[in-house]
Amino acid sequence: MRKFAMAAACGILAGTLVTTQVGPLLAQESDRANVYEQLDLFGLVFERIRNQYVEDVDEGELIEAAINGMLTSLDPHSSYLPPKDFDEMQVDTRGEFGGLGIEVTQEEGYVKVIAPMDGTPAFEAGVEAGDFITAVDGESLLGLTLEEAVDLMRGPVGSDIVVTLVREGLEEPLDVTITRDTIKLTAARVRQEGDSVVVRVSTFNEQTMPNVREGLRDVLEEAGGLDSVNGVVLDLRNNPGGLLNAGVDLADAFLEQGEIVSTRGRGSDDGDRSNATAGDLVEGKPMVVLINGGSASASEIVAGALQDHRRAVVVGTKSFGKGSVQTIMPVQGDGAIRLTTSRYYTPSGRSIQALGISPDIVVEQPPRNPAEETEEEEDARPGRTEGSLRNSLDNDSLTEEQQEQVREEQAAAEEAAELRDEDYQLAYAIDILKGLAAIELAGQ
Repeated sequence: MRKFAMAAACGILAGTLVTTQVGPLLAQESDRANVYEQLDLFGLVFERIRNQYVEDVDEGELIEAAINGMLTSLDPHSSYLPPKDFDEMQVDTRGEFGGLGIEVTQEEGYVKVIAPMDGTPAFEAGVEAGDFITAVDGESLLGLTLEEAVDLMRGPVGSDIVVTLVREGLEEPLDVTITRDTIKLTAARVRQEGDSVVVRVSTFNEQTMPNVREGLRDVLEEAGGLDSVNGVVLDLRNNPGGLLNAGVDLADAFLEQGEIVSTRGRGSDDGDRSNATAGDLVEGKPMVVLINGGSASASEIVAGALQDHRRAVVVGTKSFGKGSVQTIMPVQGDGAIRLTTSRYYTPSGRSIQALGISPDIVVEQPPRNPAEETEEEEDARPGRTEGSLRNSLDNDSLTEEQQEQVREEQAAAEEAAELRDEDYQLAYAIDILKGLAAIELAGQ
C-alpha cells in the first residue's frame, strides 16, 4: 500500500513538472501563431490595396507608410527615416542643413515648436518655443505625420513660406512669413558680460565641445585669466538637445567626478551609466545654468547633472521634459528607424520624462514691448545730475583715481541695467554670480 501511495505521489509530481514545462511552451506557440495570423492579415490588406484601390499606389511608399505608422504609434519620437531623411539627419548632427531652423515635435496631432535655433530664419521671424504650427502656406497640418509636416516646411533656399502659429495668450492665430535658408549652426558661443563669462549653447552636435573649449580659452585669455572673472553662466534656453554624448561631454567639462546620467532600457542588461572624469574647465568657479520650456533632452541632462551635484544654480522656467533616448538603427534600403530604447535618469535617480527640470530659482522672462513704455517712464530716467551743472563743486573726499573707479562702477551698473531690459533672465543669472563672488570674497 505504501509503495502504491509513493508511486501515485511520484505520478502526480511528474504530472506537475510536465504541466509547468509545457504550459509556457504552449503559450509561446500560441503567441507566435497570433503574430503569424496578424502578418497574414497585413499581407491580405496590402494585396487588396494594391489590386483594388481606386488609384495605382506606389508599393514602396505604402510599405514605408505602414512601417512609419507602426513606429509612430509607440511614442512621439519613434519613426521611420527614408534614405533621404536619414541622409539629412546625419548632416544635421554635423551642424549644417537647409530649412527654417526650428526643432519640432508632435502633440495630439499638432506640430509643436520645441525651440527655434539661434540666428536662424525662424528665430529672426519671431517663432517661439511652445508655438503650435497649424498650417503651412494655408494648408492644414492636422492629420499629417510629423515627417509629412516637416516635408511641407522644406523647400528651396531663398523661397518664402507662411506658417500659421497658435500661441498661448493670443486670441487669434498668427501668420508668419519665413524665408528658407541654409542653416549653419554655431553650436556654442562664449562671451564676456561684465565680470562674468556667458557660455551660450544652442544645440548639441559634433561642434559643441570644440566651440566651448575654444571660446572659453579666447575669452579668458582676453579677460586676463580665471581670476579676472566671477563665474560662468551656461545658457541652455531654447536648446532642443541633439547628440547625447555631446551633452555628457559638456556636463563632464564642469564636473570633477560622479555620475552624469544613467539610462535604463527594457531589460536589466540594457542600462548604461556615464561618469565624469577629473578636470573642470573653470576650476570650480561659481556657475548658473539658464533653462526654459525650450530646453530639452541633452540640455536637461546637463542641467540635471549640474543641479544634482550642486555644481550650479539652475535659473529660469521648467524645461521641456523629454526623458527618453532614441537609437538610430540603419535598415535595408539605406533608410533607418529612430526607436526609443531607454529612459535617462539624473545622478539622483530622477526621471524628468514629462516633468522636466525644475529650476532652483524660477525667473520668468517678461515680454518685451517697447511700444508700451510711457512718456512718464522716459521722463523719470535720470538725465541731469549735480555733477553736470556748471560750476558745481568738486568731490574733495576722494582722489581722482578713486573718483574714476566710482565712475567705472556706475558705468558697469548702467550696462547691467541695459542688459536687464534686453534679457532679464540673463541679467538675473549674472546678479547671482555677483552675489556668490561677494560671499566668497567675504569668507576669505
